[in-house]
Amino acid sequence: MSLLEIDDIHTYYGESHILEGVSLEVEDGEVVALIGRNGVGKTTTLRSVLQLTAPRSGSITYRGEELVGKRTHEVADLGVGWIPEERRVFSQLSVTENIRVAVPKGGDVDAALELAFDTFPALAERSEANAGALSGGQQQMLAIARGLVGENDLLLIDEPSEGLAPQIVSDVAEAVQNAAREATVLLVEQNLPLAMDLADRFYLLDNGQVVEDGEATSGVTDDERIRRYLSA
Repeated sequence: MSLLEIDDIHTYYGESHILEGVSLEVEDGEVVALIGRNGVGKTTTLRSVLQLTAPRSGSITYRGEELVGKRTHEVADLGVGWIPEERRVFSQLSVTENIRVAVPKGGDVDAALELAFDTFPALAERSEANAGALSGGQQQMLAIARGLVGENDLLLIDEPSEGLAPQIVSDVAEAVQNAAREATVLLVEQNLPLAMDLADRFYLLDNGQVVEDGEATSGVTDDERIRRYLSA
């Protein structure tokens, strides 16, 4: 049994049919990348897992438990964390305060801070700085750290390199790699070379369907069939 199994889901925004029978699996300990052009359903797939945009049909199971029909907070309580594209850190709070508020009620705050700072030493160096004063890459680290201390076994990370300068993308890559030592990751990333560097496997979406999947290797970036889907 896979950690996460998505089976033939159909998800709509109003009357717009966004996901048209998406199926995929994520094994415990993997990094799996969802790739494809803008608007093909990558983020909607993450939202479907979280029940933010619930599928009208199909099945999504996490550790064998059906998620479809649950409330989003119930999915989160099972150990599924979301790091959205916008990062959504509290800019007026310090790094330490941002991490503290992400710890579940009754959780060990000291252990959470130790995990966050051990995973991301750059945050330890800026622990008292306001999150709004961090670089884009450091803010992404903080967003991922907040997901980790939420006691999540699965992290859904949406476009972590979006809008960042090329020289900062390496920081984001390191952040995702560090997070993957602590949790399984389902990653949406439009930067194909970055996605292939980070992931174990990939699924290529086009028009709401999985059209290709396989092992994530450097050769994927040169595959003409895949490049046509990404550039169409």
